[in-house]
Amino acid sequence: MTTFERDIKTLDLPWPFTGREDELALVRGSVAGGRHGIVVTGPAGRGKTRLVTEAVRGTDCARVTGTPETRTLPFAPFAHLLPETVSLHEAVQLLSSVRLLFVDDAHLLDDASAALVHQLAVHGRTRLLVAATDGAQAPGAVSRLWTGELLPRLALEPLPRPETAQLLAAGAGGLEALTVNRLHRLCRGDLRLLRELVGAVRELGLLERVADSAEWEWRGPVPVTAAVRERTTHLVGRTGPGERETLERLAFGEPLPMHADSLDLDALEGLETDGLVHVGDDGTVRLAHPLHGPALRAAAGRLRARRLARTPAGCAAALDAETATLSRAIAGTDVRDVPAPVGEWLLDEGAGVPARHAAVRARFARLRGELREAVAWAREGLRATADDPACRLELALAAAQSGEPGPGAHHGEGPSGDRRLHAHPPGPVRSRLGAAATTFELAPAAGDRGTPRLAADPTPSGGAVDSREIAGGSAATWRAAARGDLGAALDTVTEEPYDAVRLGVPDRAVGRLTGVFAAHAEALARGDGPALDRTAHALEERGFLLFAAEAYAQAVRAHSDPGAARTSRTRAVALARRCQGARTPALSGLVLGELTARQRQIVTLAAAGLSNRQIAEQLTLSIRTVGNHLYSAYARLGASDRDALPCLVDLPEAQPA
Repeated sequence: MTTFERDIKTLDLPWPFTGREDELALVRGSVAGGRHGIVVTGPAGRGKTRLVTEAVRGTDCARVTGTPETRTLPFAPFAHLLPETVSLHEAVQLLSSVRLLFVDDAHLLDDASAALVHQLAVHGRTRLLVAATDGAQAPGAVSRLWTGELLPRLALEPLPRPETAQLLAAGAGGLEALTVNRLHRLCRGDLRLLRELVGAVRELGLLERVADSAEWEWRGPVPVTAAVRERTTHLVGRTGPGERETLERLAFGEPLPMHADSLDLDALEGLETDGLVHVGDDGTVRLAHPLHGPALRAAAGRLRARRLARTPAGCAAALDAETATLSRAIAGTDVRDVPAPVGEWLLDEGAGVPARHAAVRARFARLRGELREAVAWAREGLRATADDPACRLELALAAAQSGEPGPGAHHGEGPSGDRRLHAHPPGPVRSRLGAAATTFELAPAAGDRGTPRLAADPTPSGGAVDSREIAGGSAATWRAAARGDLGAALDTVTEEPYDAVRLGVPDRAVGRLTGVFAAHAEALARGDGPALDRTAHALEERGFLLFAAEAYAQAVRAHSDPGAARTSRTRAVALARRCQGARTPALSGLVLGELTARQRQIVTLAAAGLSNRQIAEQLTLSIRTVGNHLYSAYARLGASDRDALPCLVDLPEAQPA
């Protein structure tokens, strides 16, 4: 076991500003061209201050900040801009020469300062950037800035999962996909908490190196830090009749059925009214925030925790139900989000995930285009059952479609690997949970060629992968594609009709598919750009983001209208960026034709992983010139940063940027 060790002082360095391109442009635009400013609101820790700070970087901007300590002191936040004694009218006159003013934590302003900010907005000579926290009691003069339509309001949404992954990669190093998911789920957009949790996990030595990888993973309990306690004090202090008992039962066993004997319905009603529990459409009850459970469990005594804690064996039936639900979604060709909290709990707690469940989770993630998650789930299953054929296959497929055959090299690469993929397992694939040892039930019966083989069919021997030659062939197809050997990939594609469509030879699949997959094959065979766009949209609606990105990419080449081709390209790039480094033939070389020769040269080098400085040295250019060329290329390609470039450039041997 290798644990993460790094000088904790490095955490004091600011993390780079990541994501929020649209919001950044909106804030910058709000103080340009005669506009008067904007109010940015959101919960504490959402990133309001950092966003505005980034927007005004390099400008002559004055700044004031409200604080709890100065709420009763008139004009205290403006002390560095105003004389000690001043009236409101005088203050407005004195500040009229300030062209740009950032008012941070405006909800904490004293009444006089709030009135001053309001008057500055009314007069319009000073452009205002105002940040205020949602849910806090703000002075009326502050809230009237947006309710009175003096300034537009930007309600800052949580940072999406892909941008959270980028932020963690830039600020915390290489974390594997399931650890990123866990941090994103726990923090719910609170970036301050995100940083604090990462720091605590590092400091406690909870990060471990993933085998055969440069990534780190976190398994085990959530550290209940001072920051976590601060955010859950209101919950741990609940002492109403039945409330603490109900909260603790949920903390140790959520989700629970609403009518479970262990739950007090009267207490539940009160907790729901106060926003502390959530009742789902399926009648199950869970705590309203993922941090509530760890805080309550940490506050419980040892004996009580031992009595209430669930065990992996006790989760067998619930885990079986989750596996079946995911399997039905795959068989129904609809892989939109499906809640699966028991599997996630086993994973998070480091309790071990049965191979059968892990294989289904890996397949579900791969079909959604979440390729790094698919790799991580497959690895998790192989920890439980080192020779599980379904997990080996999923690992090989997800790794190959990421353009990185390395992670699957030990599980299906080369002739010996193919033999292992083709081999029958010695018997039923058993998991640690006895009830989870049933065979796969993920796809239509053998012989139904109407839908792509999204899963394995049940077989009498139990646990064997359906049609082993087909399963091995599919893995071989994508390994060849990952090497850039499209000819070899096409040689092995004959038994998998939808793979043929994805590789651009739809004539091998026409008449062998149904539904949206048949529509994809037929549209590609006709070279019908609009029909490919419609197919891509339908695939996206069903959750098949990688397939949708590929269909849009194929539409680019099919369109005769340059405007339609540009739109398809933009959509392909946007979806490909959500597919965690996908590198497939359909996405490779996504029309660099509109770029200048120099831009193509720089984009190709950036996609290969070179930094701006390295590109500048290689081409004898300035770093600024390289950056300008990349910025222009992003605009033409519909990409927002270099993370999308590997999807646009045909570099089968290159490492992702």
